[in-house]
Amino acid sequence: MTTGVRRRMGVEERRQQLIGVALELFSRRSPDEVSIDEIASAAGISRPLVYHYFPGKLSLYEAALKRASDDLAARFAEPHEGPLGARLLRVMGRYFDFVDEHGPGFSALMRGGPAVGSSTTNALIDAVRQAAHDQILSHLGVREPSPQLELVVRSWISLAESTALIWLDGRRIPRAELERQLVHDFAALAAVSAAYDTEMAALLHRILQDETADGPFVDLVARLTTLAG
Repeated sequence: MTTGVRRRMGVEERRQQLIGVALELFSRRSPDEVSIDEIASAAGISRPLVYHYFPGKLSLYEAALKRASDDLAARFAEPHEGPLGARLLRVMGRYFDFVDEHGPGFSALMRGGPAVGSSTTNALIDAVRQAAHDQILSHLGVREPSPQLELVVRSWISLAESTALIWLDGRRIPRAELERQLVHDFAALAAVSAAYDTEMAALLHRILQDETADGPFVDLVARLTTLAG
């Protein structure tokens, strides 16, 4: 964070600096608890100068959320190499890195924060969800998902969001365990859908064929087999 140092910046450079300072503050505390005076002080400029670049805290908040949402969406990007289970596990690791580092900011992004009902905020959330959706379909090699697969993917994204928000309230489950459990959840959702749909059954069969012996999907099958026995 920049503190107390004044130097001349270009308009866009100053805007980006303010967004970065605001994002750091919003990441550590609820946006409602962060004042323009604090942002100005952390950026080393005066309060009126903040308003020169942003008309109010809401516009600065939304700009910070835009940067955060772009970062979060990028966490779902993953090389198309290796079994799907291992890929999803790496994605969940990066996803929870973000959640861990930006707890209040993540909560504000997903719950709307002071901008509840804002079309801008809602659009940012939708963009993150769509990026995750598109990445997963890409890994599955599916261009036009069936209604069943669409339901599985959308449900899993929603589950990851709600799980992360619950985890932030106390962090009572070890991160690594939760990340693996969410990957298991994806397989479980796909398996339930496969029980009702032949297309999903074929897709699940292909996914499991590519898994390694120590992969998370194989681990889930072993755990369920033990329970059934």
